[in-house]
Amino acid sequence: MISRFCFLVFVLFLFGSSSNAIPESEVKSICIKTQNPPFCVTLLSSNPNATIAELTQNTIDIARTNVSNAITLIKKLIDESEKNPKAKGHYKACLDHFGEDGALGDVDYTQELLKKGDFQGVNVAAASITDDVEDCISGESPTDPAFDDHSSLPSYAIVIESVVSVLLVLSKHLGH
Repeated sequence: MISRFCFLVFVLFLFGSSSNAIPESEVKSICIKTQNPPFCVTLLSSNPNATIAELTQNTIDIARTNVSNAITLIKKLIDESEKNPKAKGHYKACLDHFGEDGALGDVDYTQELLKKGDFQGVNVAAASITDDVEDCISGESPTDPAFDDHSSLPSYAIVIESVVSVLLVLSKHLGH
């Protein structure tokens, strides 16, 4: 009897969650507004029965993972650049831009705002993630010379910016 009840609750949950799921056409209309639409479609299609809020949460989680991986890489690059003060200085600055007072902190703040239902705040905080990443890769001001980085850090930055681009568009759809 209990197993039948659990199964019934599970089936009702599936029907309830899929009825709020966004249709494929909306996924495409969201993704066309991002900097990398094919990436976006792949990202959002990985959870086909999700609501906009669930997709936003998932995208925040993916951003956190990618920023954390970038921090791990940056720490390794700092260790490897002991004999190159210019590289070491660049990577230390990047660690600041990606760390708790930078992109990682902004990801956490984005999460906090999503939980509070402050969808406009989610958008603003997510944009700050991109600013932090860009400050590492391109410098803090237009007059800063860009560091000629041959590591995989710029590739990590591109992925993070693609994830955040999806997050920015999703945040505009929240609450509608």
